[in-house]
Amino acid sequence: MPDLASSVSGVAALAEPVRRALYLYVVAQAEPVGRQQAAEQVGVAAHTAKFHLDKLALEGLLDVEYRRPGGRGGPGAGRPTKLYRRSRSEVSVCLPQRQYELAGRLMALAIEASAREGLPVVEALRREAERLGRSLAERRGTDADADPHASLSQILADEGFEPREGGGVVTLANCPFAGLAREHTALVCGMNLSLLGALVRALGASGLSARLDPAPGRCCVVLSPVAEHQAPSH
Repeated sequence: MPDLASSVSGVAALAEPVRRALYLYVVAQAEPVGRQQAAEQVGVAAHTAKFHLDKLALEGLLDVEYRRPGGRGGPGAGRPTKLYRRSRSEVSVCLPQRQYELAGRLMALAIEASAREGLPVVEALRREAERLGRSLAERRGTDADADPHASLSQILADEGFEPREGGGVVTLANCPFAGLAREHTALVCGMNLSLLGALVRALGASGLSARLDPAPGRCCVVLSPVAEHQAPSH
């Protein structure tokens, strides 16, 4: 998923009316278009179109390719023309941050594993969520000097959980799967618990454990201090 700053920047690029008109024209075409063609259709000068089209490409909203006129090649074929088309990347902004595509991917993997291995789907989903938690930790790197708790906080923020620490407890002010959690609470909360528990363990964030503690307006999972072993009662 694109990071929030890049997504916001990309969408904000469309606030300028000429730029937006050029973008809408380009993406409506079946074939890539050049700046002269786009300029004529939108009604602006070619140099103005070039400026805005290049800005859209810089923001990741358009892709660029070069072709010689008429597909000709070799000496005398002319300089390649710069053409623009819809970007292959996806840019979207949702506030607060949501990760429904990620949830869908986890569920698809779980269904495949269930069919392949005969596992209950819920068990397969939690296993896939644990794998994702470990993968997020691995992507953060293995710097021996890194503070596991700082790494944990950064990963949670990057993934849209909006961590808030107080009294040794980390609450998560946002659930990236909120819409799904409202309709399929047990399934999604169990997935979150498996994901976050595996992340904490993989990072070696000692002293913390993931547990369910549902409350309105936040993630159903909190990360709290590991309870000390109680002495057996006599």
